[in-house]
Amino acid sequence: MRTVTTTQTTIDSPRIAIGGIMTECNHFGGLPIDIASYEAATLLRGDEVLQQTTSVVGGMLNILRERGVEPVPLIFASVCSAGPMTRKCYHQLKDEWSERLQRALPVDGVLLPLHGSALVDGLDDPEGDIIQTARELVGNDIPVVVTLDLHAHVTQQMVQYADMLVAWETYPHHDQYTTGQRATRLLFEMLADRCRPTMAMGKVPVITSAIHGSTNDDDPFADLMRYAKSLEQRDRVLSTSLFLIHPYMDCENMGSGAIVITDNDAQLAETLAGEIARRYWDRRHDLEPEMFTPVVAIRKGLQVDGGPVVLVEAADCCGGGAAGDSIAALSALVDGGVDVPSIVPVVDPEAAATCHAAGEGAELSITLGHKLDPRWGSSRLFTGKVERLSDGHFVFTGGQWDGHDEHMGPTAVFSVGSVRVVIMSRATYDWTDEQIRTVGLDPAQARFIVAKNPMNYRLAYGDIAKGVFVLDTPGPTPATLKHVHFSKLRRPYFPADIDVPGLQPTILK
Repeated sequence: MRTVTTTQTTIDSPRIAIGGIMTECNHFGGLPIDIASYEAATLLRGDEVLQQTTSVVGGMLNILRERGVEPVPLIFASVCSAGPMTRKCYHQLKDEWSERLQRALPVDGVLLPLHGSALVDGLDDPEGDIIQTARELVGNDIPVVVTLDLHAHVTQQMVQYADMLVAWETYPHHDQYTTGQRATRLLFEMLADRCRPTMAMGKVPVITSAIHGSTNDDDPFADLMRYAKSLEQRDRVLSTSLFLIHPYMDCENMGSGAIVITDNDAQLAETLAGEIARRYWDRRHDLEPEMFTPVVAIRKGLQVDGGPVVLVEAADCCGGGAAGDSIAALSALVDGGVDVPSIVPVVDPEAAATCHAAGEGAELSITLGHKLDPRWGSSRLFTGKVERLSDGHFVFTGGQWDGHDEHMGPTAVFSVGSVRVVIMSRATYDWTDEQIRTVGLDPAQARFIVAKNPMNYRLAYGDIAKGVFVLDTPGPTPATLKHVHFSKLRRPYFPADIDVPGLQPTILK
Protein backbone atom coordinates (compact mmCIF):
# COMPACT_ATOMS: atom_id res chain seq x y z
CA MET A 1 0.00 0.00 0.00
CA ARG A 2 1.54 3.30 -1.10
CA THR A 3 0.93 6.69 0.43
CA VAL A 4 2.31 9.90 -1.01
CA THR A 5 3.57 12.94 0.82
CA THR A 6 3.41 16.07 -1.33
CA THR A 7 5.91 18.86 -0.75
CA GLN A 8 3.53 21.67 -1.67
CA THR A 9 -0.22 22.10 -1.78
CA THR A 10 -0.36 23.39 -5.37
CA ILE A 11 1.81 23.25 -8.45
CA ASP A 12 1.39 26.34 -10.58
CA SER A 13 2.10 24.78 -13.96
CA PRO A 14 2.42 21.01 -13.63
CA ARG A 15 3.97 18.94 -16.39
CA ILE A 16 2.09 15.69 -16.89
CA ALA A 17 3.58 12.84 -18.92
CA ILE A 18 1.07 10.79 -20.90
CA GLY A 19 1.44 7.60 -22.92
CA GLY A 20 1.34 3.82 -22.79
CA ILE A 21 1.15 0.50 -24.60
CA MET A 22 -2.32 -1.04 -24.88
CA THR A 23 -3.57 -4.42 -26.02
CA GLU A 24 -5.29 -7.55 -24.74
CA CYS A 25 -3.56 -10.88 -25.37
CA ASN A 26 -4.39 -14.57 -25.51
CA HIS A 27 -2.17 -17.48 -24.46
CA PHE A 28 -4.32 -20.08 -26.24
CA GLY A 29 -4.51 -18.76 -29.78
CA GLY A 30 -4.25 -15.86 -32.15
CA LEU A 31 -1.29 -14.48 -34.08
CA PRO A 32 1.69 -12.89 -32.30
CA ILE A 33 1.64 -9.10 -32.05
CA ASP A 34 4.69 -7.49 -33.63
CA ILE A 35 5.60 -3.89 -34.34
CA ALA A 36 3.88 -4.09 -37.74
CA SER A 37 0.63 -4.90 -35.91
CA TYR A 38 0.80 -1.61 -34.03
CA GLU A 39 1.89 0.31 -37.12
CA ALA A 40 -1.20 -0.99 -38.94
CA ALA A 41 -3.42 0.07 -36.04
CA THR A 42 -2.31 2.91 -33.72
CA LEU A 43 1.28 3.90 -33.02
CA LEU A 44 1.63 7.56 -32.09
CA ARG A 45 4.78 9.39 -31.06
CA GLY A 46 5.32 12.75 -29.39
CA ASP A 47 2.98 15.45 -30.69
CA GLU A 48 0.94 12.81 -32.56
CA VAL A 49 -0.37 11.71 -29.15
CA LEU A 50 -1.72 15.23 -28.58
CA GLN A 51 -4.00 14.94 -31.61
CA GLN A 52 -6.16 12.30 -29.93
CA THR A 53 -9.71 13.47 -29.23
CA THR A 54 -11.43 10.18 -28.43
CA SER A 55 -11.00 7.16 -26.16
CA VAL A 56 -9.01 7.22 -22.94
CA VAL A 57 -6.15 9.42 -24.18
CA GLY A 58 -8.63 11.95 -25.55
CA GLY A 59 -10.33 12.09 -22.15
CA MET A 60 -7.03 12.62 -20.37
CA LEU A 61 -6.00 15.40 -22.74
CA ASN A 62 -9.41 17.08 -22.37
CA ILE A 63 -8.92 17.58 -18.63
CA LEU A 64 -5.28 18.58 -18.97
CA ARG A 65 -6.23 21.31 -21.43
CA GLU A 66 -9.22 22.33 -19.35
CA ARG A 67 -6.82 22.96 -16.47
CA GLY A 68 -4.33 24.78 -18.69
CA VAL A 69 -1.71 22.12 -18.07
CA GLU A 70 1.20 21.19 -20.31
CA PRO A 71 0.91 17.58 -21.51
CA VAL A 72 4.21 15.83 -22.05
CA PRO A 73 3.49 13.23 -24.76
CA LEU A 74 5.46 10.00 -24.85
CA ILE A 75 4.12 7.27 -27.16
CA PHE A 76 0.73 5.61 -27.37
CA ALA A 77 0.38 2.21 -29.03
CA SER A 78 -2.91 0.33 -29.36
CA VAL A 79 -3.94 -2.73 -31.34
CA CYS A 80 -6.77 -5.27 -31.42
CA SER A 81 -6.41 -8.39 -29.29
CA ALA A 82 -4.25 -11.26 -30.51
CA GLY A 83 -1.58 -13.59 -29.21
CA PRO A 84 1.24 -12.38 -26.96
CA MET A 85 3.51 -9.58 -28.11
CA THR A 86 6.90 -10.61 -29.38
CA ARG A 87 9.79 -9.69 -27.09
CA LYS A 88 11.27 -7.53 -29.83
CA CYS A 89 8.05 -5.57 -30.23
CA TYR A 90 7.55 -5.02 -26.50
CA HIS A 91 11.09 -3.94 -25.79
CA GLN A 92 11.16 -1.62 -28.79
CA LEU A 93 7.99 0.12 -27.62
CA LYS A 94 8.81 0.10 -23.92
CA ASP A 95 12.37 1.35 -24.51
CA GLU A 96 11.09 4.26 -26.60
CA TRP A 97 8.38 5.05 -24.04
CA SER A 98 10.84 5.02 -21.11
CA GLU A 99 13.50 6.99 -23.00
CA ARG A 100 10.97 9.71 -23.77
CA LEU A 101 9.86 9.77 -20.14
CA GLN A 102 13.45 9.99 -18.92
CA ARG A 103 14.20 12.88 -21.30
CA ALA A 104 11.07 14.68 -20.10
CA LEU A 105 12.04 14.64 -16.43
CA PRO A 106 11.24 16.29 -14.15
CA VAL A 107 7.49 15.82 -14.44
CA ASP A 108 4.81 16.38 -11.82
CA GLY A 109 2.67 13.38 -12.71
CA VAL A 110 2.32 10.41 -15.04
CA LEU A 111 -0.82 9.19 -16.79
CA LEU A 112 -0.59 5.65 -18.14
CA PRO A 113 -3.39 4.46 -20.47
CA LEU A 114 -2.96 0.67 -20.33
CA HIS A 115 -5.18 -2.39 -20.70
CA GLY A 116 -4.16 -4.74 -17.92
CA SER A 117 -4.27 -8.02 -19.86
CA ALA A 118 -1.32 -7.68 -22.21
CA LEU A 119 1.17 -10.51 -22.52
CA VAL A 120 4.68 -10.74 -23.89
CA ASP A 121 6.52 -13.86 -24.95
CA GLY A 122 8.26 -14.71 -21.67
CA LEU A 123 6.59 -11.96 -19.59
CA ASP A 124 3.11 -12.31 -18.09
CA ASP A 125 2.76 -8.82 -16.60
CA PRO A 126 4.06 -6.16 -18.99
CA GLU A 127 1.74 -3.53 -17.47
CA GLY A 128 3.22 -4.14 -14.05
CA ASP A 129 6.65 -3.83 -15.63
CA ILE A 130 5.73 -0.51 -17.26
CA ILE A 131 4.21 0.88 -14.05
CA GLN A 132 7.28 -0.12 -12.02
CA THR A 133 9.57 1.47 -14.62
CA ALA A 134 7.59 4.71 -14.41
CA ARG A 135 7.85 4.66 -10.64
CA GLU A 136 11.60 4.07 -10.69
CA LEU A 137 12.10 6.90 -13.17
CA VAL A 138 9.99 9.57 -11.46
CA GLY A 139 10.50 8.58 -7.82
CA ASN A 140 8.12 7.87 -4.97
CA ASP A 141 6.59 11.33 -4.58
CA ILE A 142 5.30 11.80 -8.14
CA PRO A 143 1.74 10.54 -8.79
CA VAL A 144 1.44 7.66 -11.24
CA VAL A 145 -2.20 7.15 -12.27
CA VAL A 146 -3.18 4.25 -14.54
CA THR A 147 -6.35 3.47 -16.50
CA LEU A 148 -7.28 -0.15 -17.20
CA ASP A 149 -9.88 -2.16 -19.07
CA LEU A 150 -12.38 -3.78 -16.70
CA HIS A 151 -11.11 -7.12 -18.07
CA ALA A 152 -7.65 -6.53 -16.62
CA HIS A 153 -5.59 -9.11 -14.75
CA VAL A 154 -4.67 -6.93 -11.76
CA THR A 155 -1.36 -8.00 -10.20
CA GLN A 156 0.57 -7.22 -7.06
CA GLN A 157 3.16 -5.35 -9.10
CA MET A 158 0.51 -3.09 -10.59
CA VAL A 159 -1.03 -2.29 -7.20
CA GLN A 160 2.33 -1.79 -5.52
CA TYR A 161 3.79 0.75 -7.94
CA ALA A 162 0.75 2.75 -9.03
CA ASP A 163 -0.90 5.40 -6.89
CA MET A 164 -4.29 4.73 -8.49
CA LEU A 165 -5.66 2.12 -10.88
CA VAL A 166 -8.91 3.32 -12.46
CA ALA A 167 -10.91 0.98 -14.72
CA TRP A 168 -13.52 1.42 -17.41
CA GLU A 169 -17.04 1.01 -16.04
CA THR A 170 -18.99 -0.24 -19.07
CA TYR A 171 -19.20 -3.39 -21.17
CA PRO A 172 -19.78 -3.15 -24.07
CA HIS A 173 -17.09 -0.53 -23.62
CA HIS A 174 -18.09 3.04 -24.31
CA ASP A 175 -16.67 5.02 -21.38
CA GLN A 176 -12.95 5.09 -22.17
CA TYR A 177 -13.11 8.85 -22.69
CA THR A 178 -14.82 9.54 -19.37
CA THR A 179 -12.48 7.10 -17.62
CA GLY A 180 -9.54 9.13 -18.91
CA GLN A 181 -11.24 12.22 -17.51
CA ARG A 182 -11.88 10.59 -14.12
CA ALA A 183 -8.31 9.41 -13.78
CA THR A 184 -6.92 12.82 -14.66
CA ARG A 185 -9.20 14.60 -12.18
CA LEU A 186 -7.97 12.23 -9.46
CA LEU A 187 -4.40 13.04 -10.42
CA PHE A 188 -5.13 16.74 -9.89
CA GLU A 189 -6.66 15.98 -6.50
CA MET A 190 -3.34 14.43 -5.52
CA LEU A 191 -1.32 17.34 -6.91
CA ALA A 192 -3.43 19.77 -4.90
CA ASP A 193 -2.89 17.65 -1.77
CA ARG A 194 -6.65 17.17 -1.42
CA CYS A 195 -6.31 13.40 -1.15
CA ARG A 196 -3.76 10.76 -0.23
CA PRO A 197 -4.88 7.61 -1.99
CA THR A 198 -4.66 4.19 -0.39
CA MET A 199 -5.58 1.28 -2.63
CA ALA A 200 -6.49 -2.39 -2.22
CA MET A 201 -7.58 -5.13 -4.62
CA GLY A 202 -9.89 -7.92 -3.48
CA LYS A 203 -9.70 -10.99 -5.72
CA VAL A 204 -11.48 -14.35 -5.90
CA PRO A 205 -10.67 -17.27 -8.27
CA VAL A 206 -13.58 -16.80 -10.68
CA ILE A 207 -12.50 -17.32 -14.30
CA THR A 208 -15.48 -16.81 -16.58
CA SER A 209 -16.15 -15.49 -20.04
CA ALA A 210 -17.90 -12.22 -20.83
CA ILE A 211 -21.19 -13.78 -22.00
CA HIS A 212 -22.98 -12.54 -18.87
CA GLY A 213 -20.54 -9.70 -18.27
CA SER A 214 -22.64 -6.79 -19.47
CA THR A 215 -22.89 -3.72 -17.27
CA ASN A 216 -26.44 -3.19 -18.53
CA ASP A 217 -29.83 -4.59 -17.61
CA ASP A 218 -30.03 -7.51 -15.17
CA ASP A 219 -26.76 -9.22 -15.95
CA PRO A 220 -24.99 -10.44 -12.80
CA PHE A 221 -21.94 -8.34 -13.57
CA ALA A 222 -24.16 -5.29 -13.94
CA ASP A 223 -25.55 -5.87 -10.46
CA LEU A 224 -22.05 -6.17 -9.05
CA MET A 225 -20.93 -3.03 -10.88
CA ARG A 226 -23.85 -1.03 -9.51
CA TYR A 227 -22.97 -2.13 -5.98
CA ALA A 228 -19.28 -1.34 -6.41
CA LYS A 229 -19.98 2.12 -7.80
CA SER A 230 -22.50 2.85 -5.02
CA LEU A 231 -19.65 2.65 -2.54
CA GLU A 232 -18.15 5.81 -4.06
CA GLN A 233 -20.88 7.71 -2.18
CA ARG A 234 -19.27 6.74 1.12
CA ASP A 235 -16.99 9.12 2.97
CA ARG A 236 -13.30 8.73 2.10
CA VAL A 237 -13.95 6.48 -0.93
CA LEU A 238 -12.31 8.04 -4.00
CA SER A 239 -12.86 5.34 -6.61
CA THR A 240 -14.03 1.76 -7.09
CA SER A 241 -13.32 -0.50 -10.06
CA LEU A 242 -14.81 -3.92 -10.79
CA PHE A 243 -12.96 -6.52 -12.86
CA LEU A 244 -14.14 -9.56 -14.81
CA ILE A 245 -10.74 -10.92 -15.73
CA HIS A 246 -9.85 -11.60 -19.36
CA PRO A 247 -9.86 -15.39 -18.94
CA TYR A 248 -7.77 -16.45 -21.92
CA MET A 249 -4.42 -15.95 -20.27
CA ASP A 250 -2.51 -18.59 -18.33
CA CYS A 251 -0.98 -16.67 -15.45
CA GLU A 252 -0.49 -17.28 -11.77
CA ASN A 253 -3.01 -15.86 -9.27
CA MET A 254 -5.66 -14.95 -11.82
CA GLY A 255 -9.06 -13.91 -10.54
CA SER A 256 -11.88 -11.40 -10.63
CA GLY A 257 -12.82 -8.78 -8.05
CA ALA A 258 -12.48 -5.11 -7.27
CA ILE A 259 -10.14 -2.25 -6.47
CA VAL A 260 -11.14 0.30 -3.87
CA ILE A 261 -9.21 3.56 -3.46
CA THR A 262 -9.76 5.57 -0.32
CA ASP A 263 -8.44 8.84 1.02
CA ASN A 264 -5.77 7.79 3.51
CA ASP A 265 -7.81 4.88 4.94
CA ALA A 266 -6.08 1.62 4.12
CA GLN A 267 -8.32 -0.47 6.34
CA LEU A 268 -11.47 0.82 4.66
CA ALA A 269 -10.03 0.07 1.22
CA GLU A 270 -9.21 -3.51 2.23
CA THR A 271 -12.58 -4.07 3.89
CA LEU A 272 -14.64 -2.83 0.96
CA ALA A 273 -12.50 -4.59 -1.66
CA GLY A 274 -12.95 -7.83 0.23
CA GLU A 275 -16.71 -7.30 0.50
CA ILE A 276 -17.09 -6.75 -3.25
CA ALA A 277 -14.96 -9.83 -3.95
CA ARG A 278 -17.13 -11.98 -1.69
CA ARG A 279 -20.24 -10.77 -3.50
CA TYR A 280 -18.54 -11.65 -6.77
CA TRP A 281 -17.91 -15.20 -5.56
CA ASP A 282 -21.56 -15.51 -4.55
CA ARG A 283 -22.64 -14.66 -8.14
CA ARG A 284 -20.20 -17.02 -9.85
CA HIS A 285 -22.81 -19.50 -11.08
CA ASP A 286 -24.81 -16.70 -12.70
CA LEU A 287 -21.80 -15.82 -14.86
CA GLU A 288 -21.71 -19.23 -16.59
CA PRO A 289 -23.65 -19.46 -19.89
CA GLU A 290 -25.97 -22.12 -21.27
CA MET A 291 -24.37 -23.55 -24.40
CA PHE A 292 -25.44 -25.60 -27.41
CA THR A 293 -23.66 -27.53 -30.13
CA PRO A 294 -24.06 -25.83 -33.52
CA VAL A 295 -26.37 -28.61 -34.74
CA VAL A 296 -28.70 -28.26 -31.75
CA ALA A 297 -28.60 -24.45 -31.88
CA ILE A 298 -29.54 -24.44 -35.57
CA ARG A 299 -32.39 -26.88 -34.97
CA LYS A 300 -33.73 -24.73 -32.15
CA GLY A 301 -33.22 -21.60 -34.24
CA LEU A 302 -35.35 -22.98 -37.03
CA GLN A 303 -38.15 -23.39 -34.52
CA VAL A 304 -38.01 -19.68 -33.67
CA ASP A 305 -40.68 -17.57 -35.32
CA GLY A 306 -38.78 -15.32 -37.72
CA GLY A 307 -35.25 -13.97 -37.53
CA PRO A 308 -32.55 -13.12 -37.31
CA VAL A 309 -31.37 -15.75 -34.86
CA VAL A 310 -27.87 -15.03 -33.56
CA LEU A 311 -25.45 -17.94 -33.21
CA VAL A 312 -22.75 -16.70 -30.83
CA GLU A 313 -19.49 -18.41 -31.78
CA ALA A 314 -17.63 -16.82 -28.87
CA ALA A 315 -14.73 -19.28 -29.12
CA ASP A 316 -13.45 -17.45 -32.23
CA CYS A 317 -13.61 -13.89 -30.93
CA CYS A 318 -11.06 -11.59 -32.57
CA GLY A 319 -11.69 -9.07 -29.79
CA GLY A 320 -10.45 -11.68 -27.31
CA GLY A 321 -7.36 -12.65 -29.27
CA ALA A 322 -8.65 -15.39 -31.62
CA ALA A 323 -7.75 -15.42 -35.30
CA GLY A 324 -11.36 -15.30 -36.48
CA ASP A 325 -10.76 -18.18 -38.90
CA SER A 326 -13.10 -20.82 -37.45
CA ILE A 327 -15.57 -22.54 -39.77
CA ALA A 328 -17.33 -24.60 -37.09
CA ALA A 329 -20.65 -22.74 -37.34
CA LEU A 330 -20.33 -22.38 -41.12
CA SER A 331 -19.83 -26.12 -41.55
CA ALA A 332 -22.86 -26.89 -39.39
CA LEU A 333 -25.05 -24.60 -41.51
CA VAL A 334 -23.82 -26.01 -44.80
CA ASP A 335 -23.78 -29.67 -43.72
CA GLY A 336 -27.25 -29.30 -42.25
CA GLY A 337 -28.60 -28.20 -45.60
CA VAL A 338 -30.04 -25.08 -44.02
CA ASP A 339 -31.89 -23.29 -46.81
CA VAL A 340 -32.43 -19.91 -45.17
CA PRO A 341 -30.42 -16.68 -45.57
CA SER A 342 -27.42 -16.79 -43.24
CA ILE A 343 -24.30 -14.66 -42.65
CA VAL A 344 -20.99 -16.02 -41.38
CA PRO A 345 -17.70 -14.08 -40.99
CA VAL A 346 -14.37 -15.87 -41.55
CA VAL A 347 -10.85 -14.42 -41.64
CA ASP A 348 -8.88 -16.05 -44.45
CA PRO A 349 -6.59 -13.80 -46.50
CA GLU A 350 -5.72 -16.60 -48.93
CA ALA A 351 -9.36 -17.32 -49.73
CA ALA A 352 -10.13 -13.60 -50.02
CA ALA A 353 -7.28 -13.21 -52.52
CA THR A 354 -8.61 -16.17 -54.54
CA CYS A 355 -12.05 -14.54 -54.72
CA HIS A 356 -10.58 -11.21 -55.81
CA ALA A 357 -8.53 -12.91 -58.50
CA ALA A 358 -11.60 -14.74 -59.78
CA GLY A 359 -13.81 -11.63 -59.79
CA GLU A 360 -17.47 -10.98 -58.99
CA GLY A 361 -19.84 -13.58 -60.39
CA ALA A 362 -17.21 -16.31 -60.52
CA GLU A 363 -18.24 -19.78 -59.42
CA LEU A 364 -15.44 -21.76 -57.84
CA SER A 365 -14.33 -24.06 -55.04
CA ILE A 366 -12.10 -22.62 -52.33
CA THR A 367 -10.39 -24.02 -49.26
CA LEU A 368 -11.55 -22.04 -46.26
CA GLY A 369 -10.82 -21.70 -42.58
CA HIS A 370 -8.33 -22.68 -39.85
CA LYS A 371 -5.29 -21.53 -41.79
CA LEU A 372 -4.13 -18.78 -39.44
CA ASP A 373 -4.54 -20.81 -36.25
CA PRO A 374 -4.93 -24.49 -37.24
CA ARG A 375 -4.93 -25.72 -33.63
CA TRP A 376 -8.74 -25.56 -33.52
CA GLY A 377 -9.84 -27.28 -36.71
CA SER A 378 -9.08 -28.14 -40.32
CA SER A 379 -9.66 -26.29 -43.55
CA ARG A 380 -12.25 -27.66 -45.96
CA LEU A 381 -13.44 -27.11 -49.49
CA PHE A 382 -16.56 -25.09 -50.19
CA THR A 383 -18.13 -24.54 -53.60
CA GLY A 384 -19.99 -21.32 -54.25
CA LYS A 385 -20.14 -17.98 -56.00
CA VAL A 386 -18.31 -14.70 -55.50
CA GLU A 387 -21.19 -12.28 -54.99
CA ARG A 388 -19.38 -9.11 -54.03
CA LEU A 389 -15.84 -7.77 -53.59
CA SER A 390 -14.72 -4.98 -51.26
CA ASP A 391 -11.52 -3.27 -50.16
CA GLY A 392 -12.67 -3.94 -46.59
CA HIS A 393 -12.66 -0.33 -45.47
CA PHE A 394 -15.17 0.77 -42.82
CA VAL A 395 -15.55 3.34 -40.05
CA PHE A 396 -16.32 2.43 -36.43
CA THR A 397 -19.55 3.98 -35.15
CA GLY A 398 -18.99 3.80 -31.41
CA GLY A 399 -16.77 2.58 -28.60
CA GLN A 400 -13.13 3.44 -28.11
CA TRP A 401 -12.52 3.66 -31.87
CA ASP A 402 -15.56 5.78 -32.71
CA GLY A 403 -14.94 7.50 -36.04
CA HIS A 404 -11.74 5.55 -36.60
CA ASP A 405 -11.05 4.27 -40.12
CA GLU A 406 -10.51 0.51 -40.09
CA HIS A 407 -9.83 -2.03 -42.78
CA MET A 408 -10.42 -5.77 -43.10
CA GLY A 409 -8.18 -5.90 -46.16
CA PRO A 410 -9.48 -7.38 -49.41
CA THR A 411 -12.87 -8.85 -48.53
CA ALA A 412 -15.35 -11.01 -50.41
CA VAL A 413 -18.96 -12.12 -49.98
CA PHE A 414 -18.91 -15.78 -51.03
CA SER A 415 -22.28 -17.56 -51.22
CA VAL A 416 -22.49 -21.25 -50.42
CA GLY A 417 -26.11 -21.99 -51.14
CA SER A 418 -28.10 -19.63 -48.93
CA VAL A 419 -25.13 -18.96 -46.66
CA ARG A 420 -23.18 -15.78 -47.33
CA VAL A 421 -19.63 -16.02 -46.03
CA VAL A 422 -17.89 -12.68 -45.41
CA ILE A 423 -14.28 -13.62 -46.10
CA MET A 424 -11.90 -11.03 -44.64
CA SER A 425 -8.14 -10.73 -44.99
CA ARG A 426 -7.58 -9.18 -41.58
CA ALA A 427 -9.21 -9.60 -38.17
CA THR A 428 -10.91 -6.49 -36.78
CA TYR A 429 -12.79 -5.74 -33.60
CA ASP A 430 -16.54 -6.30 -33.69
CA TRP A 431 -18.22 -3.22 -32.25
CA THR A 432 -21.62 -3.51 -33.92
CA ASP A 433 -22.29 -4.68 -37.48
CA GLU A 434 -19.98 -2.33 -39.42
CA GLN A 435 -18.14 -5.19 -41.16
CA ILE A 436 -21.38 -6.79 -42.35
CA ARG A 437 -22.99 -3.62 -43.64
CA THR A 438 -19.87 -2.34 -45.40
CA VAL A 439 -20.07 -5.30 -47.81
CA GLY A 440 -23.72 -4.56 -48.57
CA LEU A 441 -25.43 -7.16 -46.39
CA ASP A 442 -28.52 -6.34 -44.32
CA PRO A 443 -28.56 -8.30 -41.03
CA ALA A 444 -32.33 -7.81 -40.71
CA GLN A 445 -32.85 -9.96 -43.80
CA ALA A 446 -30.90 -12.94 -42.42
CA ARG A 447 -32.41 -15.90 -40.61
CA PHE A 448 -29.10 -16.85 -38.98
CA ILE A 449 -26.18 -14.55 -38.14
CA VAL A 450 -22.96 -15.97 -36.71
CA ALA A 451 -21.51 -13.43 -34.27
CA LYS A 452 -17.96 -13.99 -33.07
CA ASN A 453 -18.13 -11.80 -29.98
CA PRO A 454 -19.45 -12.69 -26.50
CA MET A 455 -21.12 -9.35 -25.89
CA ASN A 456 -21.25 -6.80 -28.70
CA TYR A 457 -23.74 -8.85 -30.70
CA ARG A 458 -26.23 -7.24 -28.30
CA LEU A 459 -25.31 -3.82 -29.70
CA ALA A 460 -25.44 -5.03 -33.27
CA TYR A 461 -28.55 -7.19 -33.21
CA GLY A 462 -30.26 -6.69 -29.86
CA ASP A 463 -33.14 -4.73 -31.36
CA ILE A 464 -33.85 -7.17 -34.18
CA ALA A 465 -32.80 -10.63 -32.93
CA LYS A 466 -35.61 -13.13 -32.38
CA GLY A 467 -33.33 -15.62 -30.64
CA VAL A 468 -29.77 -16.05 -29.36
CA PHE A 469 -27.85 -19.30 -28.85
CA VAL A 470 -24.31 -19.51 -27.43
CA LEU A 471 -22.33 -22.17 -29.29
CA ASP A 472 -20.02 -24.77 -27.83
CA THR A 473 -17.25 -24.88 -30.43
CA PRO A 474 -13.45 -25.27 -30.33
CA GLY A 475 -11.37 -22.14 -30.09
CA PRO A 476 -9.07 -20.01 -27.96
CA THR A 477 -11.87 -17.80 -26.53
CA PRO A 478 -14.48 -20.31 -25.32
CA ALA A 479 -17.71 -19.29 -23.62
CA THR A 480 -16.82 -21.42 -20.61
CA LEU A 481 -13.47 -22.16 -19.00
CA LYS A 482 -14.62 -25.47 -17.49
CA HIS A 483 -12.51 -27.57 -19.81
CA VAL A 484 -9.54 -25.30 -20.49
CA HIS A 485 -6.20 -26.69 -19.38
CA PHE A 486 -4.16 -24.10 -17.50
CA SER A 487 -0.50 -24.67 -16.66
CA LYS A 488 0.31 -21.69 -14.44
CA LEU A 489 -3.12 -21.03 -12.94
CA ARG A 490 -3.52 -23.48 -10.09
CA ARG A 491 -6.73 -24.95 -8.77
CA PRO A 492 -9.02 -24.37 -7.07
CA TYR A 493 -10.84 -21.92 -9.32
CA PHE A 494 -14.38 -21.65 -10.61
CA PRO A 495 -15.78 -23.16 -12.83
CA ALA A 496 -13.35 -26.09 -12.67
CA ASP A 497 -14.18 -26.23 -8.95
CA ILE A 498 -17.81 -25.55 -8.09
CA ASP A 499 -17.10 -24.70 -4.46
CA VAL A 500 -14.08 -23.85 -2.33
CA PRO A 501 -14.93 -24.31 1.34
CA GLY A 502 -13.72 -21.50 3.55
CA LEU A 503 -12.67 -19.33 0.62
CA GLN A 504 -11.50 -15.83 1.57
CA PRO A 505 -10.63 -13.12 -0.95
CA THR A 506 -6.98 -12.45 -1.67
CA ILE A 507 -6.14 -8.84 -0.84
CA LEU A 508 -3.45 -7.04 -2.83
CA LYS A 509 -2.17 -3.80 -1.33
